[in-house]
Amino acid sequence: MAAEAGVSISTVSRTFAKPNLVLPETRSKVMAAAEKLDYRISRSAAALKTGQSFRVALLMSDPISTWFNSNTYAGLDSVLHPAGYDIPIFEMADAHDRHEFFATLPVRRNVDAVIVNSFNIVPEEVEKLSNMKVPIVGINIPSINGFNATVSIDDRQAMHVAVEHLFSMGHRRIAYAYETSNDNNQNMVFSAEARLHGLMETAEKRKMTVERIAIRNYEDATNTILNSLLTMDPAPTALYCESDELALPVIYNAMQELVVPRSMPTARPITCLLCR
Repeated sequence: MAAEAGVSISTVSRTFAKPNLVLPETRSKVMAAAEKLDYRISRSAAALKTGQSFRVALLMSDPISTWFNSNTYAGLDSVLHPAGYDIPIFEMADAHDRHEFFATLPVRRNVDAVIVNSFNIVPEEVEKLSNMKVPIVGINIPSINGFNATVSIDDRQAMHVAVEHLFSMGHRRIAYAYETSNDNNQNMVFSAEARLHGLMETAEKRKMTVERIAIRNYEDATNTILNSLLTMDPAPTALYCESDELALPVIYNAMQELVVPRSMPTARPITCLLCR
């Protein structure tokens, strides 16, 4: 192919490995020759030569179908895909899944970096990656310890602002809806916990009452939240949901059932806050 393009073999290799280092007209010649000869890059051969897998693992605790996770993936893909990287997704349902991933990774050595989305990792897992010289990046994580780089939202401060806003509007009794963790998650820490701490700190400071609505994994979340709101006495005047997946269906149903309560003349409108 080098002869067809009229360039050296090293230039062909550089065109595919580091195209930004090759002049545009030279890249065009190489790509035209590759198309003419039906040339295909061998990912396995490149990995053996460079020691790279061209794969970046994305670890998430919730399904990719959630709003936050899908947008996280889209952002990563917009940068990594053009650079030639694949993004395998590993869903960490609990601490056992997380431990298994880090236990087997040194044997497989099949990723060049690990991205952790919205939950913690423990020092032993960080050490394994460090020994493998695999960088680890955190997105909206509870703690930055052990990460090579992180990008996060200040969830605690965001909740201070949100609750202060409710207080300024006259709310003194609010509800907090959240999903309970199973026993296997006792060694998992999620970014949502910072939002809860921020909510409780500000509520205590302002002497506001917080009614908790715990949702178990086998329950219908929307019905549980709405039924709890309707049976609380006295009723809260605002609702905070731990996640968008909890909040959005509640808002939709509340618009129909609570805001204009034809069948319940004593019910009051409820302000609903989303999490992110």
